[in-house]
Amino acid sequence: MDSLFEKRMAAMLGDEMDAYVQSLEQPLYQGLRISPRKQDLEITRNQLPFLELPSRFARNTWYIHGQYGLHPDHLQGLFYLQEPSAGSAVDVLNPKPNDVVLDLCAAPGSKSTQILDRLDGGFLLSNEIDPRRAQILLSNMERMGAENFMVTNMDSKTLCSQMPSVFDKVLVDAPCSGEGMMKKHEAASDQWSYPNVLLCAARQKDILKEAWKTLKPGGQLVYSTCTYAREENEENVAWLLETFEDAIQLDVDVEWGRPGFETEGMDASKVRRIFPMDGGEGHFVARFEKKEQEKDSAPKKTVQKAKVAKPEELPKEASAFLKEQMPYGYQHYHLVRNKDGVEVYGMNYPFFNLKKGKVLRQGVQIGELLKNRFEPAHAFYLSSSYAQHGLTKTETTLEQMDCFYHGHQLEINAPKGYRALCYRSIPYGFGKSSQSRITNKLPKGLRLNSGSKILEV
Repeated sequence: MDSLFEKRMAAMLGDEMDAYVQSLEQPLYQGLRISPRKQDLEITRNQLPFLELPSRFARNTWYIHGQYGLHPDHLQGLFYLQEPSAGSAVDVLNPKPNDVVLDLCAAPGSKSTQILDRLDGGFLLSNEIDPRRAQILLSNMERMGAENFMVTNMDSKTLCSQMPSVFDKVLVDAPCSGEGMMKKHEAASDQWSYPNVLLCAARQKDILKEAWKTLKPGGQLVYSTCTYAREENEENVAWLLETFEDAIQLDVDVEWGRPGFETEGMDASKVRRIFPMDGGEGHFVARFEKKEQEKDSAPKKTVQKAKVAKPEELPKEASAFLKEQMPYGYQHYHLVRNKDGVEVYGMNYPFFNLKKGKVLRQGVQIGELLKNRFEPAHAFYLSSSYAQHGLTKTETTLEQMDCFYHGHQLEINAPKGYRALCYRSIPYGFGKSSQSRITNKLPKGLRLNSGSKILEV
């Protein structure tokens, strides 16, 4: 442990410093969050005998011990592996069913998929600046059945300048010095330095400045980190309140964790800190509201609104495919033309039309029209709508699921055509049936290595 870091922690913790040092020798807290999007919570919960105590930090979250990345329910998107206290920020954000939400620093997707569990008719935009992490974010969103969503890969300024006053809720889970993750990532300990803390604090201010532009009057922003540094936590709360005249600090209104440290310009009792002694790894959470504009105030300069894409009509081949696969389609469709054909996307929220930056995905990838032939996409069969209402499901055994995940065809009698392959009624992939055999359409990047095996349940 760096000597300066140790002195800083001792100054914060006082008599609890010994308990903190001892906590670093303990195993990392492990947890998972059950999603209700594809299956009733109680059904999934009864399928997971290894669940221990429920977490205080976030709903539908339990402590666990062990490795469950290859559990079938995980591969099917029924739960997300998430350290228990990591879900605390979304519980403070408290998204409502029809909210339009921005998760500005979203990879790998634990909080974005948690937000999706709260939305119904709303929309979520999840952004990640790092290209590799953005791809991981997209993969996790698809696995968890995301539908009314967009994943972007750009810096906060490029994104936020195109989305002024759009969002009801904004989450800034900011990149930080990671002091609370030292048990999980050795690099967080090995690479710690005070100059890096200051660098992170400055970067966080830049991100918050952009994020504030996207928030509607009356909307709420939650700021969170996984570090202990006051420069990145309480001092940034005070900076935001000083910088934006229309910012109000709200109480996070929770019972877990502990209050923050007294800092000029902010109310420490309204923020929340989590230390390992509190039952989770290091986290900090604060909440703000943007004031409504007073009715008698002078009119302000007109703000350019985010542009919505024009509605598009489905190609007849895609329409016929959807009618065969689900009892209904989506309210909105977007077509992307490439050199080979036409990619088709759908969701139950209007598509945004962003002119700058990189959009990795918007809506459910339904499939692609190739020379008058419609080829479905893996993401379509993992969507929550298909999981609940799909018409072309074929049940398999756990052994057949394992076989499929290793890239093999399945010898199964099933109706001819494209079929969703299911275990315990929940899809995990799809193939094309010849009535006696189903070809493997699982993307190669999702296939398991030869030495891996799906866990027995």
